[in-house]
Amino acid sequence: MTDAFSESDAGLRARRAASFGGSAAAYAEQRPDYPDAAVRWALEPVAGRAPLRVLDLAAGTGKLTEVLLRVGVDAADVVAVEPDAAMLDELRHRVPGVRAVRGNAEEIPLRDGTVDAVVAGQAMHWFDLDRALPEIHRVLADGGVLAGLWNSDDDRVPWVAELNRVSRTKVSLSDLRPQTPPGTAWFPEFERGDFPHAQRRTAESLAATIGTHSHMLVLDDAEREAAMGRLLTFLRARPETAEGEFELPIVTLAVRARRAG
Repeated sequence: MTDAFSESDAGLRARRAASFGGSAAAYAEQRPDYPDAAVRWALEPVAGRAPLRVLDLAAGTGKLTEVLLRVGVDAADVVAVEPDAAMLDELRHRVPGVRAVRGNAEEIPLRDGTVDAVVAGQAMHWFDLDRALPEIHRVLADGGVLAGLWNSDDDRVPWVAELNRVSRTKVSLSDLRPQTPPGTAWFPEFERGDFPHAQRRTAESLAATIGTHSHMLVLDDAEREAAMGRLLTFLRARPETAEGEFELPIVTLAVRARRAG
């Protein structure tokens, strides 16, 4: 966080975590999905179970839920839990065959041992892990798996690294970058996998995607307009992004851990 912003990190994190509902439709339209290979890898430790019961935790508008169905998990065996009412409404509209209920990672509205896998897309960094991990452990069946997935722009590509610099705002927090969690008594060891991914974008649609990021959503209107203007100026000037469609290179980080005990 920059010195220009006086809000505490904890307060800012909470405000950013709660910022998505007002842009639920844009989030659903603009955010990338997840690569099938990453989701299959996340579920691999329990892939032989039939039925395979999966909880999509902090499911948002259903980006990961849709991929679960695409890789063969039956809609009847998926439950989506999401704290924000507007995001949940969008999920119900887009993935109508899946049970979707309001709740959060710290108080999961499921009975003990009722799912084989808990997955979280672009969400685990918002959890209070001291409270969430025991809850996840509780709802998982013996030998169940917890998996988190994050999409990140591939900043090994020079123009993407510069885009990330241009898109930073005064409320950007470096500690929101995804990373492999440490082992705990509940989940002793996390494995990591990195998967290539991409999203077809134009300058305008990529700016719209970044506009759904929490560090943009919590800005006031004037600051957000200025930040979006800088983004579009940059994208329309770069040869890689100035004309028509292009691929935004993405790396999807997936982590997984088996339930202890």
